[in-house]
Amino acid sequence: MKVSDYISNYIKKQGIDYVFGYIGGAITHLVDSFYKTDGIEFIQVYHEQTASFAVEGFSRNSDKIGIALATSGPGATNLITGIADAYFDSIPTIFITGQVNTYEYKYTKTIRQQGFQETDIVSIVSPITKYAKLIDHSEDIAYELEKAFYLAKEGRPGPILLDIPMDVQRAEIDPDIIKHFSPEPVQKDNNEKEKLESIKKLISQSPRPVILAGGGVISSKAEKELLSFSEKYQIPVVTSLMGKGSFPEDHNFFVGYIGSYGHRCANMVLANSDLLIAVGTRLSTRQTGTLLSSFLRDGKIIHVDIDKNELTQHRLKRDIQIQMDAKDFFVQLTQKLNENKIEMNRNSWFDYINKIRNELSHEKEIEKNVHNQLPYQLLSYLNQLKNPFDIYTVDIGHNQIMSVQTLTIKENQKFFTSGGMAPMGYAVPVAIGASFAWNHQKKILAIAGDGGFHISIQALMLISQYKLPIKTLVINNKSLGMIVQFQDLYFDKKEYATTQENDYLVPDFEKISSAYNLNYYSIDKKTIHNLEYLDKIFNEKAPAIIELVLDEKTTVSPKLEVNNPIEETSPKLDKNQFESLMFIKPLKKEEK
Repeated sequence: MKVSDYISNYIKKQGIDYVFGYIGGAITHLVDSFYKTDGIEFIQVYHEQTASFAVEGFSRNSDKIGIALATSGPGATNLITGIADAYFDSIPTIFITGQVNTYEYKYTKTIRQQGFQETDIVSIVSPITKYAKLIDHSEDIAYELEKAFYLAKEGRPGPILLDIPMDVQRAEIDPDIIKHFSPEPVQKDNNEKEKLESIKKLISQSPRPVILAGGGVISSKAEKELLSFSEKYQIPVVTSLMGKGSFPEDHNFFVGYIGSYGHRCANMVLANSDLLIAVGTRLSTRQTGTLLSSFLRDGKIIHVDIDKNELTQHRLKRDIQIQMDAKDFFVQLTQKLNENKIEMNRNSWFDYINKIRNELSHEKEIEKNVHNQLPYQLLSYLNQLKNPFDIYTVDIGHNQIMSVQTLTIKENQKFFTSGGMAPMGYAVPVAIGASFAWNHQKKILAIAGDGGFHISIQALMLISQYKLPIKTLVINNKSLGMIVQFQDLYFDKKEYATTQENDYLVPDFEKISSAYNLNYYSIDKKTIHNLEYLDKIFNEKAPAIIELVLDEKTTVSPKLEVNNPIEETSPKLDKNQFESLMFIKPLKKEEK
């Protein structure tokens, strides 16, 4: 049996019906095999980076592993941004690259290159993959495929890369005699279970606890367990950027999104809690602020993560570190708490939370501190749709912050964005992969700024080609708004390379829509209040580009500035109001 045929058949047996990639000479054997295999379709994209993001959307929207293919050299290197993104955001994905024939490969020779388009992609991506391997013996193909599929999901998920030379792809093997992979049993640390007793005690004694739900809650599919735990033990929930969607945001126990651009009320509640249960999150400085000594300074922190390194090598002091899958944690802790049938009464804590939510609501924040409110108004409208979108995929920049602050993600809705790598050009290809995972059955809205949308333009062909139920909302402020706000704050308003006056231009998106055979609609300050028009363009079935045309600068609020505690986001509150909302003592100037 030909190796490339074996690979195609193996992937089909895993229940994977779509593979994304861009054909090239060193991968032609594999592409040919996929075309010959019934029940699996090769999606020829128009840039390898599209494939690398699409497989993230595919994986995040299914129980399957997204597979991306690329040829050697430039094809392989064009995957790197997506590989890194999957690594930092813990997305199980497999990348297969073609390589020059083994007899052309330089191996240990000290020359730069021997074969045409030869590139040592394994060495390049080793720091951003869980496992990367050059398969230069055909008899190893079953072992390496099985290992790749196992490692992609085992423990903390992430990307795998297999680099396969052309002569290996076309080699003949006997499937009955090749070796296979057998994973070693994972030894679970019983000491972690013992920590649950201490956690039970902290929860039962805490009058002001908060759960911080991170992306690990979604990765472990622990959303129902989180909801049940929160309701049963009367604990409010905040989320990180990657945890958005892990808890229904129309629920009374949901407080908001925390961090550098988090909801003011959520940051305030978190800062004043006496116990933080951080589950499936790195507790990065985007969440804690750069002034680590101020973070939860009068409270205790329980940090739960599946990755031991994130616990042992973190700069923030935690009272309890527990290496455990998020779902296992909620299930086992619930069992532990049930042993004593502990009754929780945290009415005063929720009274405080409701007061803060009222005084510091997101709506009041925008009304008071944002001049150009059109993007926020349009995103608020999306929350009221009678036939809502099933998935929002969101790019990087002001559009991301506005979306995570404003969109209310309810049960059975999903929100996909990038956290660790944060590459512009993310939203559209991720939406494409997510749509294929659902066989084009549900509605998706990709949200991007003019910059990120321009970077991902080549992906639009796939939307019209396959008639995917994807709409793309382009928030066009004719600038790189996030950096403009940064330049205005720290660089004396010198907006170099970010505005039309300083070498940054925006193409005609209506003409681009026409070129890709997509419907086009525009919204501006005149039409944004025309609900009949908005309902029409957001509810019609055909894919479309919807451009929000903005004539004024955009800003987001609030924003946590450097060396400030998480509760003191800018613009700062009135001193009397701020102090009236604090359980703990505010930091003095000399402590910052």
